[in-house]
Amino acid sequence: MQIHQLSYFVAVARTRHFTRAADLAGVSQPTLSKQIRVLENSLGTPLFVRGRSGIELTSAGEALLPHAQRILIDVESAERTVHEVANLRRGRVRLGATPSLCDGLLPQALTRFHEMYPAIDLEVQEAGSRVLTRELAQGRLDVALLIVPLHSDEPDIETTPVLRERLVLASPASSDVPDRMDVSDLRDLPLVMFREGYDLRDVTLRACAQAGFEPRLAVEGGEMSAVLRFVEAGLGHAVVPSMVLSTRPQLKVSHLGNPPLDRVVALAHRSSEALPLAAQAFKAELLDHLTTVGGSDLEVV
Repeated sequence: MQIHQLSYFVAVARTRHFTRAADLAGVSQPTLSKQIRVLENSLGTPLFVRGRSGIELTSAGEALLPHAQRILIDVESAERTVHEVANLRRGRVRLGATPSLCDGLLPQALTRFHEMYPAIDLEVQEAGSRVLTRELAQGRLDVALLIVPLHSDEPDIETTPVLRERLVLASPASSDVPDRMDVSDLRDLPLVMFREGYDLRDVTLRACAQAGFEPRLAVEGGEMSAVLRFVEAGLGHAVVPSMVLSTRPQLKVSHLGNPPLDRVVALAHRSSEALPLAAQAFKAELLDHLTTVGGSDLEVV
């Protein structure tokens, strides 16, 4: 049973005339008649009989008609849905991002994308780079913004660096720390430290170790939002990406040098699969948005 055969069958049932049905279907009358016979042979029973008033449905034809109509409606709906997805009138982007990116870069990028493609559903998962890498590899995300180099041996992840960002020291607004500091100056400061698995934790601890000291931790184990609130409350200082402080006027920013600390943000996806069209559109919109991001602490790569 073929879709075109069902279409011919419904056309004959509607017009009760083979020639008019052929015109309606856009085929020759012999072609339509032949396909109806093939359909009847495959079903093992006639679907039409010639009555006194013309073509009539048999009882088998009457039974098949509602099923055939429903199948054709479903096929048309499926074709329309695929066409809408292909033209970005529908779809879904499953996006992963680190907490600092969710707090800094992502909101504006998502707003731009939603304005451009309002019918595309956005699903955002906030997690550390290690978790996001695993979620990508297992097919639960389409694309992710994470920090490279990856601390993972997943062979199926392709990364494209998109942004280099300077890390800064966030301090309570009342703090008297200078505007520019060296990493060694963190030796005597109480630090609010991120939980295990955060790239920022690893970067901070490694920089302190390279400067020859172990940092003094005032609070340990926070997420990005909690770390910033702890700093605002005066519990200590934290090394954070500069972008998360753009909407935190109650925090003081100190630039770190000797050595300067930075990180590279990359867009990642599975290399074994082509990006879904909606995810491709998000990638393009994100890269375009990055060209508008200003500031001396950010560099598009």
